Amino acid sequence: MNLSKRLQAVATLVDINSRVIDVGCDHAFLDIYLTLNNGNNCLATDINKNALNVAKQNIEKFNLTNQIETRLTNGLKNIKVDNNDNIVICGMGTYTILDILKTNKLSNTLIISSNNNIETLRREVINLGYYIDSEIFLFDKGKPYVVIKFLKGTKKYKEIDYKLGPILKNNIEYKKYVISRYNKILNNISKRKILLKLKYKLKILLIKKRFW
Repeated sequence: MNLSKRLQAVATLVDINSRVIDVGCDHAFLDIYLTLNNGNNCLATDINKNALNVAKQNIEKFNLTNQIETRLTNGLKNIKVDNNDNIVICGMGTYTILDILKTNKLSNTLIISSNNNIETLRREVINLGYYIDSEIFLFDKGKPYVVIKFLKGTKKYKEIDYKLGPILKNNIEYKKYVISRYNKILNNISKRKILLKLKYKLKILLIKKRFW
């Protein structure tokens, strides 16, 4: 099975032979891949009934009905989570992800790829008692994505680690992308908003000065 580049990146961070809870599984492509190639026991969940029905059909095509469980539910609601599980959340916005994380029991391993507000995601998940083990930056069909693996535990982080990531801050491609994004924002800010313009100029300067 061919996965999107984003899901391929997620798959590389999943622990082999672990139980995976795939929250918002969509069509269950990740679950099928992990079951066939990684020895994982997957629970595919989604709040969307139509999406889950498609997921079930895909699972049946690969004769994995007895190996991949599906569940229609909101986030992790009514799911028994073990500490050793790998919880995967991919393709949602940061605030939706945080709502799921803050209102449910969690495992020691979280693998997350949010569609937005990556800095907020890093900061809030770390505040929940996790540290960043791995980070991957990639383009999938021209769109930029970040995939992060969080593990239970604590580490000290500087402000730049929340903004760029403790690992990705050393990734030249990612820094170029962030600077480009900040420049686009800067160019769209009204000349009257002097302080806001200065804020983004300082962000760009910080990245260039400290890491190039």
